Amino acid sequence: MVEIQVKDAEEKQQFVYECECSEQIEEIAKDIIEIYNLITKIQYLDFTFQQQQCPLQGCHEDVARSLTRALSEAQAYASKDIALNKRPLSPHVLRDHIQTIEGEVLKSQLMGFSDSNQLQKLYSDMELLQEDTTKLWWAGKEFLRSKRLCDYVGKNEKTKILIKLEKPSLGSARQSVRMVVSFILTALVKILILDKGFSYEKAS
Repeated sequence: MVEIQVKDAEEKQQFVYECECSEQIEEIAKDIIEIYNLITKIQYLDFTFQQQQCPLQGCHEDVARSLTRALSEAQAYASKDIALNKRPLSPHVLRDHIQTIEGEVLKSQLMGFSDSNQLQKLYSDMELLQEDTTKLWWAGKEFLRSKRLCDYVGKNEKTKILIKLEKPSLGSARQSVRMVVSFILTALVKILILDKGFSYEKAS
């Protein structure tokens, strides 16, 4: 299995994903983006129900304990320490952790949540990655969805690579910087050419 270390541009998230060399980039991207979004949800739930602490005040002790345990276990599984220990994350396990947290919240009706639709609205303000706009980069190359992983890294199943996720906003920003730099360089070249031409005519 190829070991893929995944980071976002800001390096806020980091995790390990494993797959075979023959895997389609399309499928790899789908899994990696799903894992990223699930981790984001866990972090958001942890912040909302535990780190803020206020929502847990006034809860029954058993309810608070169960929810705190569910949040802590989810955070521990999705933490960067797991990536540093080279342990790959499973989207299935991440989904199970989220379902456990949601179940505890609904069971206690914490913050007035009484059904799953209300919980889904909780995620509406989150910034999640989109499959059709998020790019995967390795060694300065963008992974094209139409290719296989072996087209880039070869057929060695023991390969280890680092992939960076690029959000569309970041890509647009980089393109804008490139355009500005190109414009400035072109302007400088024109100035130098005109300056040399002026100096030559004056000297003659």
